[in-house]
Amino acid sequence: MILPFLFIGPTTKMGRGVFTNETIATQTLVEESSVIVMDGRERKLLDQTLLHDYIFEWGEDKSQCCIALGYGSIYNHSYQSNCEYEMDYEKQMIRIISTQQIEAGKELFINYNGDWDDTTSVWFDAQ
Repeated sequence: MILPFLFIGPTTKMGRGVFTNETIATQTLVEESSVIVMDGRERKLLDQTLLHDYIFEWGEDKSQCCIALGYGSIYNHSYQSNCEYEMDYEKQMIRIISTQQIEAGKELFINYNGDWDDTTSVWFDAQ
């Protein structure tokens, strides 16, 4: 499930991102994305490719990874994200939920740290 008014568009700094054509209310389920789960061996291979930037850690012990289908792997990172994601390991799904109202025309962001307000440096910001 992806809200019908979401679209992928160009960004000035991050290539592409997910945007909305309509205002989204706080706590709205924006997308429910199926995932393809891979084991630790496959993760090591993916880490050597461009796909490294599009995978999520997966599993309670984070020993696996996954690629989110739909728009799931296209959401860009922000430490002040307007969405959060939650993993459903049993159903192999990632849900994107708005954490605030998002106006039409704005980009939707998730925090790659997992918690929408976690300011720990992510791998591409680390010194």
